[in-house]
Amino acid sequence: MGGFKIATIKGIPIRVHYTFLLILPFLAYQFGLLFREAARHADVPPEQIQGNPFVWGLVLALALFLSVLVHELAHSLYAIRHGGRVRDITLLMIGGVSNLSEPPRSPQGEAVMALVGPLTSIALGVVFYALDRAIAGVGSFDLKFGLFYLAEMNVFLGLFNLLPAFPMDGGRIVRALLARRYGLIRATQIAAGLGKLFAIVFGIIGVFSFNIVLIIIAFFIFLGAEGESRNVLIQAMLGHVRVRDLMSPVRGFVSPSTSAYEAAERMLRDRCLAYPVVDNGRVVGVVTEALVERVPPANRQGTPVAEVMRPAQAISPDDDLGRALQAMSEEDVRLLPVVQDGTAIGILQRSDVMRGLKLQELELSQRQTPAWHRDSDREIHVGA
Repeated sequence: MGGFKIATIKGIPIRVHYTFLLILPFLAYQFGLLFREAARHADVPPEQIQGNPFVWGLVLALALFLSVLVHELAHSLYAIRHGGRVRDITLLMIGGVSNLSEPPRSPQGEAVMALVGPLTSIALGVVFYALDRAIAGVGSFDLKFGLFYLAEMNVFLGLFNLLPAFPMDGGRIVRALLARRYGLIRATQIAAGLGKLFAIVFGIIGVFSFNIVLIIIAFFIFLGAEGESRNVLIQAMLGHVRVRDLMSPVRGFVSPSTSAYEAAERMLRDRCLAYPVVDNGRVVGVVTEALVERVPPANRQGTPVAEVMRPAQAISPDDDLGRALQAMSEEDVRLLPVVQDGTAIGILQRSDVMRGLKLQELELSQRQTPAWHRDSDREIHVGA
């Protein structure tokens, strides 16, 4: 997922997506416009609050995304504690997402992980509201205003995410509860269908109320529901195909000290577009024709492969294609070295995974062919 890293918390990289930078000024402006109304809602005289309304708008917008970050951290830390792996947390235009490379292994684990985030947000809201009540009449108006809106933001964030619609946390809880009875694919389709329904309702309300933020939220909810449903189906379809069935046999390897020029010459000679890079018997990455071509021809003799290769996670020939596709997404690469007993035996490319998916789609369509039709085809074939 695109963006840039801003921090690391408990070993989890925190990233900001570029869309966050687009929405932040817009939210700050909207909060600034509603400043006086917001102050009265907090039972604070607007004229008693120090500072420019639009500066307060920016502070409130940043506070919202900090609340989102705490919400996502609750998900991630629970996942790590219960055997999951978290690649990073990314703040987006409409909130945040915890990118799990290995989620909890059971539907119950996923349900609890999904519930932890909203409960954390609601608990924070209750704490901030209690502090707001505690300083009533004795604290500054600025502090009272800030505490009141931190409370409201967190409670709203928690309750909104409990909506039973994918990709919100409530939708994940619904999927986990349905998975045992209907299976993961059907449960995901049901939760995604609810997500699309909510997205359509939000979109209609946003259009008639001229609420651009609500329209944007509806758009992303719809895309998220559709994307999750598709991803689960792909993972299920690829889970029965092994890497060894579609990988290309390796035609040799290069070392990190091999020059980019020599690697290119070997590619031309072997009619091969990629090699594993092996250092002291261990696969440390891959080098492709595209990586070599980034080096100007005049500099290739003096440029070692170590400077142009891409680190890549090695996979086993016995891994399924779903696992391979996940590894490609994690590493953001289009091919992976296949290693058995410490030796590179093949290369798996993203195009190989897509080929496996097409074959699985074909097999699925064949299974859906009526039995009488299959029998008829068989009889004609034998008779010929």
